[in-house]
Amino acid sequence: MTDKHSSNTPPRKRVFVALMGVTCFFIVGVIYLFWWVPTKGLANIHPDLPRMAGLLFGALSGIALLGTLLLVMTTALGKDILFTRFMRGVVIKFLLPVIEFIGTTVGISKDTIRQSFVAMNNSLVTSQRLKVRPDRILILLPHCLQLFDCEIKVTGDINKCIRCGRCDIKGLAELAQKYRIDISVATGGTLARKVIIEKRPKLVVAVACERDLTSGIKDCYPLPVIGVLNDRPFGPCFNTSVDVEKIEEALQSVLG
Repeated sequence: MTDKHSSNTPPRKRVFVALMGVTCFFIVGVIYLFWWVPTKGLANIHPDLPRMAGLLFGALSGIALLGTLLLVMTTALGKDILFTRFMRGVVIKFLLPVIEFIGTTVGISKDTIRQSFVAMNNSLVTSQRLKVRPDRILILLPHCLQLFDCEIKVTGDINKCIRCGRCDIKGLAELAQKYRIDISVATGGTLARKVIIEKRPKLVVAVACERDLTSGIKDCYPLPVIGVLNDRPFGPCFNTSVDVEKIEEALQSVLG
């Protein structure tokens, strides 16, 4: 199947925000059911137990609603209000699978949900106003950015690139050189994780497709990752490209 994704249209955070709101109300509904069903039996044990259970489940519902509100406000305002790092972890580790399930159930494609998730993740990362030294930032690229028929393979060492300009590797290598930032090309998730473990960056700017970016952000948490979607005019994993200006914008937002 041909994948002709283009990043000319920026991913919309509102898709993920809307689904997150639906998920929140779904969770509150489940909490209510967990309270309502046993209350009949709890009253037989002790008359105060239904009230105590109601307070407990009410508090859980309040936390869910407050957390959703904080995430929406942080995303909308672009400022770290409260517990942004913790809430980002909750979204990545717990809410994302539920949101994907609800989204696909109502007919939203996984790629659309993941695009929106990446956009929201980026918003949460930048809202923390991180300032990172260039030597602690890593640009991580997929090998498919290099032309398939190029005889010089830059995996492992992008400096092998002869800067012919036929693909975006030239611009990305020059960008890394300009800001004195480490840059690596990985052939897959396993190698990408190995590179991150070896280089131990404080922040990663990663280029990939929706699926790989989503899984990479999940695997790297709590390490902050700013994701940039690649363009795939010839289908997935083949002669892809990326807007180098978007990479530079991401770098400028975090360089300290």
